[in-house]
Amino acid sequence: MTRTTKKKSKMFLSVLPGEQVEMALSEDGKLQEYYVEMLHQAKTKGNIYKGVIHNIDTSLQAAFVNYGAVKNGFLQIDEVHPEYYLTPVDSSKGHKYPLLQKVLKPGQEILVQIGKEPTGTKGAFLTTYLSIAGRHLVLTPGREQIGVSRKVEDEEERARLKEIMNGITPGEGLGVIVRTVSEGLSKTNLTKDLQILERQWKEIRKRGQEAESPSLIYQEPDLAERAVRDYFTADVGEIWVDDATTAERVAAYAAILFPRSKSLVKHHDATDRTLWERFNLQKQIDQLYSRYVTLPSGGQLVFDQAEALMAIDINSGRTGGKSNFHETAFRTNMEAAETIPHQLRLRDVGGQIVIDFIEMKDRKQWAEVEKTLKAAMKVDRARHDIGKLNKFGLLQMVRQRLGSSAISLSSEACPACQGTGFRRNMEWQSMQALKQIYFQLRANTGQAQLEIPLPPELCLYLLNRKKEKLLAMEQQYGTQLTLTMRHG
Repeated sequence: MTRTTKKKSKMFLSVLPGEQVEMALSEDGKLQEYYVEMLHQAKTKGNIYKGVIHNIDTSLQAAFVNYGAVKNGFLQIDEVHPEYYLTPVDSSKGHKYPLLQKVLKPGQEILVQIGKEPTGTKGAFLTTYLSIAGRHLVLTPGREQIGVSRKVEDEEERARLKEIMNGITPGEGLGVIVRTVSEGLSKTNLTKDLQILERQWKEIRKRGQEAESPSLIYQEPDLAERAVRDYFTADVGEIWVDDATTAERVAAYAAILFPRSKSLVKHHDATDRTLWERFNLQKQIDQLYSRYVTLPSGGQLVFDQAEALMAIDINSGRTGGKSNFHETAFRTNMEAAETIPHQLRLRDVGGQIVIDFIEMKDRKQWAEVEKTLKAAMKVDRARHDIGKLNKFGLLQMVRQRLGSSAISLSSEACPACQGTGFRRNMEWQSMQALKQIYFQLRANTGQAQLEIPLPPELCLYLLNRKKEKLLAMEQQYGTQLTLTMRHG
């Protein structure tokens, strides 16, 4: 099978040495994917640690594992490989999993991999089913399976790849998943990648036996190297890097994967404009942080991140009256169905996603919107599952987060609203301030002067809008009030 080469995609790596790496993919000048990694909070997903079980929660059927992080990781029973069971389990009794407290114990050492990064107050999600990613293959110790990525849709190619892998079966206790980038590759390429992964696994296993717990056993490469490993395909015609050292490292790694590709790596050394400015990507990157995305017909997507899900609301543009409302709703929904998958990739939205489409009466239009959304999601590398559009116009889907979301890395809860997106208005705040002043005046009857420190905006509001009330309080209690601006 020969692959069609389209040299219209570009990869970009912008590096602030020792601090940050940004990676972007564009096609015909349009930003397709964007990831950021700040080195002080570097990605841990995929890292393998030797940990020790701290405690077992019988109600959750989960263990909390100390693997060296600030917060213990969370290990569910279904993520525990039977090789760690301390007592034999009779699987013939019909139970899929044993009680965790009967097969594991606190103080037990265990090799774990980060399956999901820690977020907020939650620790990392752990698994003992390890996987090591190579360029073309993923090695799965403890699972003797030969699989092909679901993204390889051509049945003949799937059969060809599976046949090749059956002929070069890895060692005992090892399995392999063939990655999407392996389409069209020869047995020689796949064998070479498998040999590299087998050597890596031997080193990991040796370190796991010798190291004390908790300790890091295997660390995933940084974003620059992962970008080349995971995203550098025959479709990529150029790789631009704005750091000379990183450019050399990327060129050397790219040459191993594609021997004739070293010339594709180019160093952006201009000092008059940034890499993003040179390729007109800065405005597109800035758009990622906006709550709103404008659709071609004038409608809007509104993104709101809640604790457990991302909600996407769709607002229609102007309509020419009731007669064409249904037509406008359908057109806006179709545009949203094409735009949302692109935004999910750019923002690297993971987990539960609920889309609130504009309500439509025609079930044929429902089906068309669903079909458009699913077609647009096909190019997404992330695993995803799309539900059905219901009568209320809601559609639920689940998407795997692939990298380090730029929004999550660069954002924090607003100190004024504590992350709600709302704050008390100034009239309400002034009422609370007057109540507090009133309380202090009553508590300090007869005091000649009372100083009240307030935030600048509230202080000015009271002086401008509530001056008469303040004067009345002064006369009532015979106390002079002094409002001062409190900063910080």
